[in-house]
Amino acid sequence: MSEAKSILVVEDEAMIGMMLEDYLDALGYRLHALVATVDEGCEQARQGGFDGALLDCNLQGEKSWPIADILAQAGIPFAFATGGMADDLPPAHADRPTLAKPFTMGAVERALGRIVGN
Repeated sequence: MSEAKSILVVEDEAMIGMMLEDYLDALGYRLHALVATVDEGCEQARQGGFDGALLDCNLQGEKSWPIADILAQAGIPFAFATGGMADDLPPAHADRPTLAKPFTMGAVERALGRIVGN
C-alpha cells in the first residue's frame, strides 16, 4: 500500500479544523499542517512537502488568494472551502474545486479525490 497523501489544511475555525483532521484520518490521508492565517498558509505553501491543500476562502477577514497563488505557481493542487457563494473566487482560480460548508465526510472525500486522488 502506498503512503498516505499529505494535505495542508488552512482553516481559521478551530472546530472545523479538528473535524477536517478527523475526516482526513478516516479517509486515509495524512494532515501535513493545520494553519489559520494567510501568513502561515503562505509560509507552508512556500515550504511545500505536501500533496494537496484545502483552503478556507476567508481567514479572519482576509482572503486566502495569496496562498492559492503560491500553490498554483508550485503546481500543488488545492480546493477552496467556502461558506458563501464561492466567495467571489478570483478569475485565475475560478476553475478550482470548491467545498461548501457545512462539510460532510463524503464531500471532503470527493474534493480530495478531485485534487489528489488516493
